[in-house]
Amino acid sequence: MEFKSIFCVTGADHSDEDLTTAAGLCAEVGAHLSVLIIPPPLLLMSSPPLEWGTGRAQAIAVPNYRFQQIEKFSQDVTRMERRSADILKRLKAMSLSCDVDTDYCDPASLGEVARQRALCADLTIVGADLLNDETLGPPVVNGCLFDSGRPVLIVPKGAKATLSPRRVLVGWDSRVEASRAVREALSLLSAAEEVCVAMVDPKAQNNGKGAQSGADIAAYLTRHGARVSVDLLKSAGKSAATVLTQHAADTCADMIVMGAYGSRGLRERIFGGPPSWSFEKTTLPLFLAR
Repeated sequence: MEFKSIFCVTGADHSDEDLTTAAGLCAEVGAHLSVLIIPPPLLLMSSPPLEWGTGRAQAIAVPNYRFQQIEKFSQDVTRMERRSADILKRLKAMSLSCDVDTDYCDPASLGEVARQRALCADLTIVGADLLNDETLGPPVVNGCLFDSGRPVLIVPKGAKATLSPRRVLVGWDSRVEASRAVREALSLLSAAEEVCVAMVDPKAQNNGKGAQSGADIAAYLTRHGARVSVDLLKSAGKSAATVLTQHAADTCADMIVMGAYGSRGLRERIFGGPPSWSFEKTTLPLFLAR
């Protein structure tokens, strides 16, 4: 599919690195960029967090505490409005079609807020700042990747992101998630100079035709104009993620396309073992679909 609408989430205290990445990708393919700025989680304005005594002292302390919270919220609003205006001005200067919004939501609603925005985008960009944010990262990736049904491009620290990759490695295992990832990335794969379909410890096919593992997906991609080769890899006791990472490096791949699997926990699905991924082990962009 073509990417005409790209979504990006940034935190109030993040650098502009993720925005720069998303803006560059939009400029590359002429896409609209939707930016969502998430301010710091609002503190509950209920009662002081410490023991303030009783009687008159407490009667004074509680209103003062709430006043401080309201004052902090007002300062956050002003700061976010200024940041939103700065980002919009910067993107307009790049002649990008864009919109910038801020959502003041409680932490429990972050995933749903991200999911709703991702539903109306062709692709969500998750950059290094968001990946390293333990408060925003997990719910945003949960909402955008695992709950929206839309693809996500993970751009780890140091990765050179492009939506026109020359060489792409496809991690294939004949599961529905891998099929969706290939379908969502079809425009990238069809335009690439080389597409390597890599299978780790593939199981023999029982279709009675004696076809080589990966021949079916290779034929499908070839019909769409992709130039495909199939590599059957042995894990030798290593995780699938480790094997694919090394093979991507060996083949000078610009991007890895693969399905996203696993349980609800973000750490188990992305930062854990196969077929999930450890971003610390690769500097390649990862195109993921659920």
